[in-house]
Amino acid sequence: QLQLVESGGGLVQAGDSLRLSCVASERSTYVMAWFRQAPGKEREFVAATMYNNANTDYADSVKGRFTISRDNAEKTMYLRMNSLKPEDTAVYYCAADRHRYINPSRLWGDYDYWGQGTQVTVSS
Repeated sequence: QLQLVESGGGLVQAGDSLRLSCVASERSTYVMAWFRQAPGKEREFVAATMYNNANTDYADSVKGRFTISRDNAEKTMYLRMNSLKPEDTAVYYCAADRHRYINPSRLWGDYDYWGQGTQVTVSS
């Protein structure tokens, strides 16, 4: 069973940057993604990528500000977040889809493995 551990969250001001990390317990070629969930809201898709960083996909709300990447040698996925906004405040989760190696899904129900989440808070 693949295990995922996120880190890198914190409290920042609007306009600042953060880099989230997601370390996997083993190497895999699964599609992986970042999702987020704000209080009182449903979990929403943020970004996803294939194992070779091809075919990346971003939610419109983060496109141009966030960058997803994977370092397979380090078994780590990253989410670089620039120009953060208060509306980016949420718990961020990394996830892996064991049924998919290409064409990442935006549906959280398609993902099988999840981390525990890391809190990102952006103050105005």
